[in-house]
Amino acid sequence: MRRSRPLGRQGVSGADDDADAPTRTVPRGEWIGDEVRAGLDEVVREEPLEIRVGTVPIAVVMRTPGHDLELARGFAITERIVEDPAAITSVRHCTRVEHPEAEDNIVQLVLRSDVVVDLARLRRNLYSNSSCGICGKATIEQALAVAPPLAESTPVEMHVLRDLPQRLRAEQAVFARTGGLHAAGLFDRAGAARVVREDVGRHNAVDKVVGWAAERHVTTQGSILMVSGRVSFEIVQKALAARIGVIAAVSAPSSLAIELAQASHIVLVGFLRDDRACVYSGDARVTP
Repeated sequence: MRRSRPLGRQGVSGADDDADAPTRTVPRGEWIGDEVRAGLDEVVREEPLEIRVGTVPIAVVMRTPGHDLELARGFAITERIVEDPAAITSVRHCTRVEHPEAEDNIVQLVLRSDVVVDLARLRRNLYSNSSCGICGKATIEQALAVAPPLAESTPVEMHVLRDLPQRLRAEQAVFARTGGLHAAGLFDRAGAARVVREDVGRHNAVDKVVGWAAERHVTTQGSILMVSGRVSFEIVQKALAARIGVIAAVSAPSSLAIELAQASHIVLVGFLRDDRACVYSGDARVTP
């Protein structure tokens, strides 16, 4: 085995000084056959983000820094903390924190004075991730109780869906450099991208695009949500809360995701690759 110079404790790049930088540079050893070479690699950053309603912490999510305010706003909508996006009067990073290094990792939501929220319940449910029931049926019933099923949406054309993976990938600038991020995008029925966001977490990427739309008063009804990975129950739950009627993905959906999509009248398309596509829900509304 041949080994090049030792890895040592090399520093990270100056990107670390930027709180919103989505990547950082780290030392790595790269094996090619029996030879290892020391070098540097650009990797995705992952940091905790605490979301507060007023002064009350309600959740901590692991995310890629950048578009934090969109993430917090979208989280409030998709987790049904607020039923109306207009209930949120401001979203901002906290500047008064116990530890200075946490200043960029805490976001505060301020709601209208007439909005009543059971913060103790929210904190208990979101911190413990206990929003789901004890079985699939109960989980779906609870999701539909919070966000009712959609009306039957207008048809979506398969040729439009087939173009979405390539259009999503074209907007994944950080993934192109690192290979380490998920992406979610909102597209119109003609396949034009409204917004694409990247994050280390699939759910966070969805929250970011929903938050982008809410901040700009862009309706998500009639949109297509395209995600870069698999579709879990939570992805469908968030789409339902945001009133998005079509979900497309390059990978597989879970069984519970399919059941919720069917119960909520959401078109769900998986394995969208090249000429292949599998329609799991709403097949009557997918046209050639």
